[in-house]
Amino acid sequence: MKKFYLVMVAICCLSLSCSGSEPAGVGVDVEELDAQEDLSESLANDLIAMSLAVRKADGDRLDDFWASRVTGTPLGVPSADPRVVANQVSKIEWKLDGSLAEFDRDLYLEQLVALIADYESVEDVRFKVKRAEFMAAGSRAKADLKFFVVGRQSSGRREWIKGLVTVETSRVEGGPWQIERFELTQLKKLQTELEWFSEVSGPAGLNEAFPLFGKGANDGFVNHGAAAADLNQDGFVDIVATGVSGNFLYLNSGDGTFIDASESSLIKFTPPGSGLVLLDYDNDGDRDLFVARVGEQLLLENRLIPDGSLLFHDVSLAAGVSQEAIGFSVVSADVNNDSWPDIYVTSYNRYGTVMPNSWTGATNGTRNLLFVSTGEGAYVEDAESWGVADSRWSYAAQFIDLDVDGDQDLYVANDFGDNAFYQNEGGRFEDRSAAMGIVDSGFGMGVSFGDYDRDGDFDLHVTNMSSTAGKRILQLLYPEDHPMRLSLDKQAEGNSLYQNQGDGTFLNVSADVGGLGGGWAFGGGFVDLDGDGWEDIHTPNGFVSGETMKDT
Repeated sequence: MKKFYLVMVAICCLSLSCSGSEPAGVGVDVEELDAQEDLSESLANDLIAMSLAVRKADGDRLDDFWASRVTGTPLGVPSADPRVVANQVSKIEWKLDGSLAEFDRDLYLEQLVALIADYESVEDVRFKVKRAEFMAAGSRAKADLKFFVVGRQSSGRREWIKGLVTVETSRVEGGPWQIERFELTQLKKLQTELEWFSEVSGPAGLNEAFPLFGKGANDGFVNHGAAAADLNQDGFVDIVATGVSGNFLYLNSGDGTFIDASESSLIKFTPPGSGLVLLDYDNDGDRDLFVARVGEQLLLENRLIPDGSLLFHDVSLAAGVSQEAIGFSVVSADVNNDSWPDIYVTSYNRYGTVMPNSWTGATNGTRNLLFVSTGEGAYVEDAESWGVADSRWSYAAQFIDLDVDGDQDLYVANDFGDNAFYQNEGGRFEDRSAAMGIVDSGFGMGVSFGDYDRDGDFDLHVTNMSSTAGKRILQLLYPEDHPMRLSLDKQAEGNSLYQNQGDGTFLNVSADVGGLGGGWAFGGGFVDLDGDGWEDIHTPNGFVSGETMKDT
């Protein structure tokens, strides 16, 4: 089950009335809710299988999910010419008037497949259940779905088809759900004029092969860090990354390829980490490496200066940073303006072994660490006295001088609860997030600052989760205006964008900019992808997967 469904079920159980059958004051039978969600999942799983059939161009398998006769929305040409909506991006929309017609299954599928007839490759297809109503002892259903198709046209353009559809479907025992009615309410395409990005990790020498999740050493989900800087001072940016079998260093050859220098630099032989930061901890002119870990934290000194060789020596114990944490990420800045870099480690907890003491306000994570430099490459852990020993399942952080007073402030994204913005008051941080309007109570897993509206100040992007299943469950649990619904909607709505008002406060403009659903999102943030001078937002997403798409 996905995290959000577990959260909803837990909250529902905690709010049971004395009879044990209903959430207090809501009137929803929990057992019935569970049965409805099981049916929704069965429909969703068949839609995943159908999506996979489209990706594989498996017409026989695709037929399994459609009735022999289909009442559907006729698809002709788009109702308008392409309209430019961004740099090199155009949108095409169909004007849907609600008309329906009856088709033979093969003829209707031909219309749908014609939407991608000129695709050279189909990269992803997804149908997701937004809402479902089941009838006839669970053998019939009416459901609202959203779907998308991502692919590359033969001309090289990349295209993204999005749509909303209401379906009526039925199944016989042991068989798949079959669509009988397919009523489109929205259909549009986004196209790029040029191919912006291509996957080149293979020819570039950056593709490491790891065991499948759950096999061998790959039994966790925390080895996910990367950092980039010129480590050998040849003028090209190199890459350090974590992995399940150790850590990796790739040196830039300057010709679009990288050389694996993990063993020769000794980085390969260090224990696997999660978060990485490159910093000059000893102020000798080269970049050293700090590795946040589940276990003892790790500091590796770059011996390029003074030895002339790119070797990394473990100085964790001597530097005073070999302390235990569930380290998920790490950032660095000079918090006390003494010209020596300090280090902040966000510490999570052993999820699964230890469960959050609240799904929306957990405080039983492990304390974060602040290593303050004492000069000459030594550190003292001082998070408590600085006021940043946060223990709220912290996932990510970023330093920034947000109030432009000459010292570094700190934003911390917390899973299962409120985030924190710590304003540096000189020798101590104070949490000002509530007063500034940037608490953000989603499942925080990333933070980034940038000037998205180009008004000269920093805005805030917070990475959270968005969940179609979560929203579906909330619709069953609570009416739209119920206080609990209003509170929990935040947990499923996705990433947040806060606009800096210029007076020390922020305004949540996520809905105004179109919504920022990113799925099971991590990290990411502001970057000008198309070089037009405006900050775009990138969000990586996903989680560990099983052997089929149903297990994702």
